[in-house]
Amino acid sequence: MRIVDVCSFYAPAGGGVKTYIDRKLQSGAANGCEIVIVAPGSEATDRRISDFARFVTIPSPRFPLDRRYRYFNDEGLLHETLDRLAPDVVEASSPWSSAVMTARWPGAAVKSLVMHSDPLSTFAYRWLDPVFSRRTIDSGFRFYWDHLRRMDEQFDMVVCASQDLTDRLSAGGLRRAVTMPMGVEPGIFSPARRDPALRRMLLEQCYLPETATLLLGVGRWSPEKRWKMVVEACAAAGASHPVALLLVGAGREHRAIADAIGGNPHIRMVPAMTDRVELATLMASGDALVHGCESETFGMVAAEARASGLPLIVPDAGGAAEQAIAADGLVYRATSAIDLARAIGQFIAGGVGAARMRALAKAGATPDMDEHFARLFARYRDHLERCHAA
Repeated sequence: MRIVDVCSFYAPAGGGVKTYIDRKLQSGAANGCEIVIVAPGSEATDRRISDFARFVTIPSPRFPLDRRYRYFNDEGLLHETLDRLAPDVVEASSPWSSAVMTARWPGAAVKSLVMHSDPLSTFAYRWLDPVFSRRTIDSGFRFYWDHLRRMDEQFDMVVCASQDLTDRLSAGGLRRAVTMPMGVEPGIFSPARRDPALRRMLLEQCYLPETATLLLGVGRWSPEKRWKMVVEACAAAGASHPVALLLVGAGREHRAIADAIGGNPHIRMVPAMTDRVELATLMASGDALVHGCESETFGMVAAEARASGLPLIVPDAGGAAEQAIAADGLVYRATSAIDLARAIGQFIAGGVGAARMRALAKAGATPDMDEHFARLFARYRDHLERCHAA
C-alpha cells in the first residue's frame, strides 16, 4: 500500500509535525506500506530514503506569517505529482488550501484529512472567547464550518488525534471524523533518564535550592501557547513557595515572553533542544510540566512528559487535557493565570514526590507512534478492501 502525505506543515527546522513525519517514514516498512511525503520546498526534489520511504518537494513560496514554512500554491503541479506517484491512499495534513487541492485531485485513492491543527481553537476561540459564547463565535465563523463540512463530504475520513476534537467536529456536522490518538517516539522518553544532578544544576541556575520546585515549559514561543500567562502564574505561585520555571523553545514571541519575565531570576528561557535524548533527559528530571495551550490537537509535549514520568499541569481543554486525565495530572481553567497559579500551589501542597509516584505509575501506558501508525494503516487497508469489494 502506497500512502502519499500532502504535508503542508512540514518544516526542516523541527516541530511536532516533523517529529510525526520522521517516525511515519520509519514505521511504513513494519506495516508493509510505502510512505511518500510531498512537502512544499525551495526547489523540486525527489529523494528515496529507503525501499519504503520517499520524500518529494514541490517548489513553493514561503508562508508570510512564519518564514520557517512554505505553502502549496500550484494545484496543477500538485495534481501532476499525485498522478506520477499513483497512491493507494492520499492524506492532506492541513484543513486549508492544500486539502482543497487534494480533494479536487481526480485520482481513485482513498482520501484522508489528518487534522494536525485546530484553527478555531488556535485563533477564533483564543481571540473571542473572552467576549462571546462559543455558539456566537461558531456562527460568526460559519464559513469555516461550511468549509469543513465540504471537506468531510470529499474525504473518506477526517482523522483526529484526540476525542475532544472528534466530538467538536461531529457536533459541527462532520460525519467522517474518527479518533486515532497519536503517541511518542518509542525508546526515547522514559523515567529512567532522570538525572538528579541536572535538576540540581537547573535550580542553581535559577538561583534556587534543591528543595524548590522545578517546572518545565516546552514548546514553540507563539501566542497560542500562552507562555506569558504561564510566566505570570508561576511568578504568583512563587510568592508562597520557591518555584523555578525553565522555558524551552523558540519563536516570534521571544521578546514578549522575556519582557513578561522581566528581572525574575527564577525563570529562564533556553533554546529549543534538537537532540531528542537531551530533551527526554530534561523531561525526566523536572518536577512537573506546565502548559498553557488549550488548542492542542493531541498534546505531543504533554505525551512526552507523561512517558517520562513527569507530572502534568495543563489546561482543561484540548488534547493536553486528555493526556493529564490519563496520567492522573492536574488541569486548570483554560486561559486563566489565576487558576493556573492555584493549580501549581495545589500541586506543591499535595507533595511533589507523591505526584511523581502517580505519574510514574502511568508512564508505561503512554501510547507510542508505532501503535498509532499500525492502527491508522490498518484502517486504510480496511477501507481499501471495502472499496474493492463494492
